[in-house]
Amino acid sequence: MNQESRIISVAKETIVTESKAILHLADLVDEEFAQAVDYIYKSDGRVIITGIGKSANIATKIVATLNSTGTPAIFMHAADAIHGDLGTILQSDTVICISKSGNTPEIKVLVPLIKTRGNKLIAITSNKESFLGQQADYVLHAYVEKEACPNNLAPTTSTTAQLVIGDALAMCLLDIRGFSSKDFAKFHPGGSLGKKLYLRVSDLTSLNEQPQVHPDTDVRRVIVEISEKMLGVTAVVKDDKIVGIITDGDLRRMLTKVENFKGLTAKDIMTKNPKKINNDAMAIEAMELMDKHGITQILAEKNGKYCGVVHIHNLTKEGII
Repeated sequence: MNQESRIISVAKETIVTESKAILHLADLVDEEFAQAVDYIYKSDGRVIITGIGKSANIATKIVATLNSTGTPAIFMHAADAIHGDLGTILQSDTVICISKSGNTPEIKVLVPLIKTRGNKLIAITSNKESFLGQQADYVLHAYVEKEACPNNLAPTTSTTAQLVIGDALAMCLLDIRGFSSKDFAKFHPGGSLGKKLYLRVSDLTSLNEQPQVHPDTDVRRVIVEISEKMLGVTAVVKDDKIVGIITDGDLRRMLTKVENFKGLTAKDIMTKNPKKINNDAMAIEAMELMDKHGITQILAEKNGKYCGVVHIHNLTKEGII
């Protein structure tokens, strides 16, 4: 077997091994899992998630997921916890401890300290019979038969399983809280995901010029309007209502068909009944319309009156595309 074939074989074997382990996790979700979720939901405190080694890396990801979906969470490294960071934990907080074996020295020191403080302890572990599993109030079973590592040493399948259990926990809490897309946008105001949920067409049209001409406007003036407003398009407007659109493409097509355009007006070359969108619509809807119809600009209106233009460059700049 050559090296390329070997690489492909190892990659596929890794994916299959981990996917089988993840699928088995569904059979391990039980009443204890539901009780743990319910306890966190009813708690007035935060979720403190701790771990050591690669489990600590997984803990930080779960913390991020919980925070972004409405459950306040903080990461506390298990090694730092026993050297002063226990002060992070408040009386009303719930502690989640992540450990594959559940028997590491740090865990054996940390767990009794948490129990002494009276905080509820939730374990995410592969070994329910471990020290951590026996001491925890709730155990979320993240059992894996073997690591994807051929030596069964490097944390691979086990950390994937921990992450999946964390995602399941977060999604259950999201569902119970009725966490909506509007709530999600509040926690992601600066990211592209959040912008897709809160950015409106009006936020984009306000950034642009508002090119417009009357149906009887001379073609020369139409060319000037499109050039000056630098959007590659102008609306044809009568009594504040959109009656047509003229693009750079329309002008080029006109030049190939007409040798003398003296006397031509906007209404002679415009496209009637152009695609439009409400100025109060979500920006993502504008993107979907442009993609559907293969256009790079779309006109906006409100209460039947022309409001401006959304250009595909606006969507790109905002990170929506």
